Amino acid sequence: MGAAQTRAVRLQESEGRGPGRGARTARFIAGRIVGLMATLFAASLVVFFSRFVVPGDPARFLLRGRSPSPEAIAEVTRQYGLDKSPVEQYLSWIGGVLRGDFGRSLQYRDDVSNVLLQRLPVTLELVAMAAILITVLGLAAGIFASLRRGRFADRAILITSTALGAVPSFVIAILLIAVFSVQLGWFPSFGSGDEGLDRFVHLVLPALALGLAFVALVARVTRSSMNEQFVREHVEVATSRGLTKSSVVLRHVLRNAISPILLVSGVLVAGLLVSSAIVEQTFGLAGIGSLLVQSVDRLDFPVVQAIVLVVVVAFVTVNTVVDLIQPLIDPRIAAGTETR
Repeated sequence: MGAAQTRAVRLQESEGRGPGRGARTARFIAGRIVGLMATLFAASLVVFFSRFVVPGDPARFLLRGRSPSPEAIAEVTRQYGLDKSPVEQYLSWIGGVLRGDFGRSLQYRDDVSNVLLQRLPVTLELVAMAAILITVLGLAAGIFASLRRGRFADRAILITSTALGAVPSFVIAILLIAVFSVQLGWFPSFGSGDEGLDRFVHLVLPALALGLAFVALVARVTRSSMNEQFVREHVEVATSRGLTKSSVVLRHVLRNAISPILLVSGVLVAGLLVSSAIVEQTFGLAGIGSLLVQSVDRLDFPVVQAIVLVVVVAFVTVNTVVDLIQPLIDPRIAAGTETR
């Protein structure tokens, strides 16, 4: 009886159940959180010290366009803390970041936090619309192609997704403007619009331009993951037992295929903040993507550092959240027994 109980406990643990499950889950979550903090710390170091790679004297750069006197250089050096060591400057900067103080913009002569808060809503709304588009259309196309695998619809979706994935977002943006703005006049082609419905109308084409290429990737991953599950033994057993096709797809195919789909979708959605810069420039949107391009062009270091740090934090946080959600879908991940 003791040996049988031992085998039963081991079987439960291998399936993500049993008395050791809570400890493994806690270690899994703790490991992801520690990884998140370490990544953010390393990113903050790279973001801050990259400023020292730019050639030239920062004080003279801040006084560009003039013939600065030694007194003016000394005053700027003191005002921006450039007389301190790099380590002291980093500690002062990261301490301000933790308090929500990213410094002062050189081009806007205002706090970086205020500049970002004015631009952030447009980018967040654009990313949210594109994320919904990616999730809904990508999953729908991938599921439909998998259910029609080997048929014309499957091949058509596969070819279309391959073509869309190869087209840059700015090319899609130009085509959308030419068709839906210039020819049909359905949507505006420039500006962010006012709050509410007007903002939504202005963001339709940018969201499509930003999300269509990612829709293709999600569709291909969904199709591939579901096709892999369809040939698994448990699906064949469920089908032979007389379960309906919808029940087999929902309970045995899609549920087991959702883990890689979720992982890829999380990475793509997090990357929308980075990709939004080109689309915002094309459509003249007042978001942080276009602000980043302008700030790099004008060498506004505090704004560039703040935007890059915000993007990195968002990217790493979204991926960590996806990692933490996956064990809820498939406990084998936390148990370390997932098989491919």
